[in-house]
Amino acid sequence: MKLLSLIALVIIGLSTNVFGQNPGWHMLEPVKDGPVGISVTKVYSNLIKGKSSTPVIVAVIDSGVDVEHEDLKDVTWVNTDEIPDNNIDDDKNGYIDDVNGWNFIGGPDGNVDYDTYEVTRLYGKYKYKFDNADVNKLSKDDKVLYAKWLKWKEECETERKKGESSLQRITEFENRLVNGLDAVNNALDGKPATLDNLQALEGETEDIMMGKNILLDQITRGQEVTDVAEFKKVVLNDMKGEKDYYKGKALYAYNPDFNPRTVIGDNYEDQREQYYGNNDVEGPDARHGTHVAGIIAATRNNDIGMDGVADNVRIMSVRTVPNGDERDKDVANAIRYAVDNGASIINMSFGKGYSWDEKVVEDAIKYAEKNDVLLVHAAGNSGQNNDTTDNFPNDMYKGKGFLFFKGKTKNYKNWLEIGALNYQNGENLSAPFSNYGAKNVDLFAPGMAIYSTIPNDGYEPLQGTSMAAPVVAGVAALLRSYYPALTAVQVKNILMASSTKLSHKVITPGTKDQMTSFSNLSVSGGTVNAEQALILAAKTKGKKKVKKTQARA
Repeated sequence: MKLLSLIALVIIGLSTNVFGQNPGWHMLEPVKDGPVGISVTKVYSNLIKGKSSTPVIVAVIDSGVDVEHEDLKDVTWVNTDEIPDNNIDDDKNGYIDDVNGWNFIGGPDGNVDYDTYEVTRLYGKYKYKFDNADVNKLSKDDKVLYAKWLKWKEECETERKKGESSLQRITEFENRLVNGLDAVNNALDGKPATLDNLQALEGETEDIMMGKNILLDQITRGQEVTDVAEFKKVVLNDMKGEKDYYKGKALYAYNPDFNPRTVIGDNYEDQREQYYGNNDVEGPDARHGTHVAGIIAATRNNDIGMDGVADNVRIMSVRTVPNGDERDKDVANAIRYAVDNGASIINMSFGKGYSWDEKVVEDAIKYAEKNDVLLVHAAGNSGQNNDTTDNFPNDMYKGKGFLFFKGKTKNYKNWLEIGALNYQNGENLSAPFSNYGAKNVDLFAPGMAIYSTIPNDGYEPLQGTSMAAPVVAGVAALLRSYYPALTAVQVKNILMASSTKLSHKVITPGTKDQMTSFSNLSVSGGTVNAEQALILAAKTKGKKKVKKTQARA
């Protein structure tokens, strides 16, 4: 979101329902001229009503999860083989006191919050070698690497300057806004900020004009603001995320001299090292991961907050994603940890444009595939075509070659790549930010204005393919819970085959008016449909042997 659009939202829409939708719209039926929901509400009232199910562990590899949240504490995975807080690895899995999961971006002295982007790390890695290099003296291979390095350098330096400029602008706007609202509040002297009271203000200074215009704009939109001080808190809270984003870009994400890795204490050069981190599965900023977890499995029918998609899930938090790009080493270890500790589905709402060690992640994905674990990954929010632009991690890998023949590109069978739907239908159906790809994005799911859990017993709507992926992970959990004999590959195939097929013209994400058929945006050409998936699952013969004692009502 650009700065100007943020300011517009702050001024125009803070007290309004910006998205104009039922906060649980993604659960409802697909509507021809309205939101394309996933039919979960109908599933619970009909298809699976009264049926038994098996608990399913879903690992959330993310920024962390508030496992004490009122809507998540009852669905949080508990490692019963571990005695809490005794500083002993009771289950001997290599991780001490991993009661609710593990944190791969923490250490004995604390946690990583901000981190760099991968492009910054690559730029910094070769800076010593190429900063003042004589190109004519470089080897052929080094010249190829040097060309890449120049590209990385330009991206880092350009984006860092943009971040600094945007941070300065939003800070200046924030100061003007605060001064304006404070000035109006003082001028009102305890009176409510009604239309009559605001218009009656005399001796208007520049600050009062600023605050008055913001408040009048709210009123003309039908949102009366009686408490200016409280309104200011809401404004600042809504701006905080965007301000932190630009702060991160300017000071950390594109800063090649910033290295938070010392907090962890691992040997970063050893990409195969496994046993490091700590057991703080929430970390310093668990907003994103907590939101993802709630979409999947927030306790249903408890008259609190909202309901998750799946009703018999245990959420395992594997903290791996900082405010910056996740690191390949941590992602690989997070996948392996989740697999080894019983997860049958892994949600991965993260991604990046570069990879430090693609092979270490590929090996972990193969490990999950071998152990029948389904991986659900967000396609990304750059409005780009993933068929032509890199996005890591992904489901592609090189097969083994023979003699002089290079191996062909193959795809993991246990991987689902998810794009995001808008709550609007028609030409605006695909979320404007969503990545897409007729070959590399599998299907779409609701991803705008998704209302879910945030830390400290809070709730709010967020948007992104990060929200679409857990919608699919939740439906996958329903299938594996009510039909536990289904394999990960079968679940993927069912979700693809049962998707709601749509072929009308939509605006291509990332463009203003370029039209394409929705069916061109993904492999399936459709959107996830829980009802049809469960109907198809009931007709599919599972390939796994399931112990009867696993099921419960």
